[in-house]
Amino acid sequence: MSGWFAVWLIVLVLVALVWATRHLEISRACRRQRVLSSRSYPGPPEPAPRISVLVAAKDEEDNIEACVRSFLEQDYPDYELIVIDDRSADRTPAVLRALAAEFPDRLRVLRVDRLRPGWFGKNNAMREGVSVATGEWLCFADADCRQTSRRTLSMAMSEAVASGSDFLSVLPVLETHSFWERLIQPVCAAVMIIWYRPEKVNDPDTSVAYANGAFMLLSRRVYAAIGGHERVRTEVNEDMHLARLAKEGGHRLRVIQNDDLYRTRMYSSFGQTWRGWSRIFYGCLRTFRRLSLAMLLLTAFSLLPWISLLAGLVGLAVAGGGGEAAPWHWLAGLAGVVVLLEQSVMLRFYRVARSGRVWSLGYVVGAGLCCGMLFNALLKRLGATGTTWRGTTYRGDRVDGGDPAGAAGGVPAVQAEEVGLDAP
Repeated sequence: MSGWFAVWLIVLVLVALVWATRHLEISRACRRQRVLSSRSYPGPPEPAPRISVLVAAKDEEDNIEACVRSFLEQDYPDYELIVIDDRSADRTPAVLRALAAEFPDRLRVLRVDRLRPGWFGKNNAMREGVSVATGEWLCFADADCRQTSRRTLSMAMSEAVASGSDFLSVLPVLETHSFWERLIQPVCAAVMIIWYRPEKVNDPDTSVAYANGAFMLLSRRVYAAIGGHERVRTEVNEDMHLARLAKEGGHRLRVIQNDDLYRTRMYSSFGQTWRGWSRIFYGCLRTFRRLSLAMLLLTAFSLLPWISLLAGLVGLAVAGGGGEAAPWHWLAGLAGVVVLLEQSVMLRFYRVARSGRVWSLGYVVGAGLCCGMLFNALLKRLGATGTTWRGTTYRGDRVDGGDPAGAAGGVPAVQAEEVGLDAP
């Protein structure tokens, strides 16, 4: 057996050991994980601080009505809902006008027509919303989220108070409907969990920081102390960077999973999924080193066992019988064991992640596609490609394809107006 073949087998043994430890990690996580559930409802805290819920919406005609109505049904005793229509070109403005007419005393709608120079879209929109908010606490939410319980705000605020958190991010339940969503979403989520383990995020003695922009609740005092969206105005993943700034500032950061409080469907097509996760990896992992390492590890631990199994079977077929086939027997046998370990871990993970366990059989395909998205994110980091999201293209820390009037001298960069019954 040649030296390189021996190294190949040793690498597979190490990969097998890592997959075996993943079983222990899943068991430990299941024992320790706390989940917010409306079934353990403590009621809103006493006293209940005022919350300003802020939702930025750009071309969200399919989601915005369900999002708004579910927030307006919350049982929290003191909150306001502010929706910022961020340059929408679809029916989003019309839907919001109708909702503002239906709930004139409970819903405030702002319209942003142009980007402020040096700002990215969502960050600019949230800044406008915060400027008119009156709450002691700020809740930033995404327009594609639907609250499935009237108790979401009460549960989140109670958790923040009980845990002494300054910044609480409630993680969403992900909905997946299409073939590509079910194949890709769990793999990409697993990559994020490996890099940003919740127990590390919740430990104030570590530097690991993470938040999900689908639901972030933080005190206005902390928001002001970390510089708000001004500090992250050119970030495509502002949630991660707000969390990092909060933890670096010594504020208490916490993430927690929810069971039945709210859900979101991140992407509905392969193209959206590819662009969306490439953007997330680019914004979250950030550096060339991290992106390269993530791609290398995913290849080594998820793709190499399958590649080795295929190589072993082909080698056996070519070698036939005799002594020449012995190394290929070793390779195929060991690779088969590692593949079985890998699949057994992913079977458990898909169940914990509330994805259909049958989809774990396609994990290797999802891992390959995830590697492609990491490579795409790497190209963005190198400046070879831009990031197009919701009709605006970003390259590095600048807008590459936004409204040219927004960057022109002497032209107002932002027009924020409150939408009334007679708004155009």
